[in-house]
Amino acid sequence: MITLSSDFGSPYPAAMRGVILDRCDARLVDVSHEFPRHDVRATAFWLRETLPYFPPAVHCVVVDPGVGTDRDAIVVRVGRHALVAPDNGVVLPVARALAGLDPGESLADATHQTVEAYVVDDADAASSTFHGRDVFAPAAARVHEVGVAAVGGMEGVEATDRDALVDCTLPAATVEGDRAEGEVLVVDDFGNAVTNVPGGFLADAEAATVNGERVPVGETFAAVPEGEQLVTVGSHGNVECDVNRGRGDEAFGLGPADEVTLERC
Repeated sequence: MITLSSDFGSPYPAAMRGVILDRCDARLVDVSHEFPRHDVRATAFWLRETLPYFPPAVHCVVVDPGVGTDRDAIVVRVGRHALVAPDNGVVLPVARALAGLDPGESLADATHQTVEAYVVDDADAASSTFHGRDVFAPAAARVHEVGVAAVGGMEGVEATDRDALVDCTLPAATVEGDRAEGEVLVVDDFGNAVTNVPGGFLADAEAATVNGERVPVGETFAAVPEGEQLVTVGSHGNVECDVNRGRGDEAFGLGPADEVTLERC
């Protein structure tokens, strides 16, 4: 299996699929091509929350605002998974998750999974603006063909220090007693504003203030009437600022990277 993730929208992913299918017989699964444009951090969050649910696969990720510059193209092998991506940090959070590491830990600390990193030779790319088609798709196909365990023997790759990769760490909230200070990590397509405040902060709370505004705490969206605000714990384990059948980002006036102060009531 090869999964494909990008911020390309349409029709660019079709060219990537064509390149891969011309080189191998992999089953292709599109994760999303609607990740926020050029947003490495948001994509890193969603990949961390999505890719660990897949069986062993080659994951081709292209959110690449530095395309055509001197940033490297890399393959990160984590056990039976391989992550093919630009070296801009986009796959580091999910690599940690696949390796059983906590956020912020070094890949070198992995003990239960083999973790290796390689740089892909992209000097012969046909285009300086579409490495998804010309670099990452061919590399993903080659990894699929040789097998993830044998990626180090592929032509055109060179081993590199895992700790030399560009990192992307998702910020942690500060929690002290009944007060938490954090920020919005992402806003999903429903308008749910996902914060970095751990869900355990809301344990046993009936209400909380969000930047001074008191709202109920609910285990489900339907805990409040349609159109009403609430805070809840999302499937990712973080506190969300939501509206039942509405947009939490608009109701709370929140967007990605906005600061959020929560207080338990």
